[in-house]
Amino acid sequence: MASSDLLTLGRKLAAEGPHKLEKSPRRVRALYKDSYIVDTQEAQYVWEHPYYPQYWLPISALQHVQLSEQKEHPEGFTTGSLSNGSASIPNVLAFTKGPLEELVRIPFNSTGIVWFEEDEQVFVHPKDPYKRVDILPSTRHIKIGLDGQVLAESSNVLCLFETGLPTRYYLPKTSVSDWALLKESSTTTKCPYKGEANYYSVKLASGELANDLVWYYIHPTSESIGIAGRLCFYNEKVDVWVDGVKQERPKSKFGGDTKTFIQKMTGKGEVGGLPAIEMSHDKAMFGKAS
Repeated sequence: MASSDLLTLGRKLAAEGPHKLEKSPRRVRALYKDSYIVDTQEAQYVWEHPYYPQYWLPISALQHVQLSEQKEHPEGFTTGSLSNGSASIPNVLAFTKGPLEELVRIPFNSTGIVWFEEDEQVFVHPKDPYKRVDILPSTRHIKIGLDGQVLAESSNVLCLFETGLPTRYYLPKTSVSDWALLKESSTTTKCPYKGEANYYSVKLASGELANDLVWYYIHPTSESIGIAGRLCFYNEKVDVWVDGVKQERPKSKFGGDTKTFIQKMTGKGEVGGLPAIEMSHDKAMFGKAS
């Protein structure tokens, strides 16, 4: 987060307060440069926006580091960094009054910081306590197509139900109709609920490449281990048949007509590249796979 964005966030929270605030029951630790700079059972979930929380921590819970280069702002907060004497973490926000008084926000994806909830490492952002992921086996027949081509079909499916998102169908790799249509991508993204995703792009009938249309997890988190190695297609952007019935494309952040989608995914036309907009990832606020 740039310093200007941090200032904007501070002013917004000072004026409006957080979207929601509640104490986390979890032990939270942050490892930085071989030392735990936070080890607390008093972390606060703070929803700075409606989508997922960040951890705000009692200033008194900081250890082996100190707030430094602090700039005071009249709205009741400071911006600066955390320093251990030899290295520093920038873009740290702390409040001196209001509902966030005596709490500090350390950027979750700061270089060199590793976060733990209890004894499990957490990626991207804290897990939302109101978000649930269920993975259920299904023998419903799923067929995936795009641009007049059948991409995959199978009756050996895992349905992933994640709060607030469309049902995702995870298919075995053997369900792919023609592997010549898939090309490995160098893209990777991380999700706090499922782990690190890898991607395939899809070769369209026109010969153009639709980038990062398919994702899969080689080593998912323990809670999502069932989907390891399986393929999932953006069902907002492909045609999906369930037991022979073509489904309406879900209305979500990935919505839009096929022509616009192909423009985005291939970078052709005025639309440009696909924006990172999935709430499970924290690039600007959003990322890709779900």
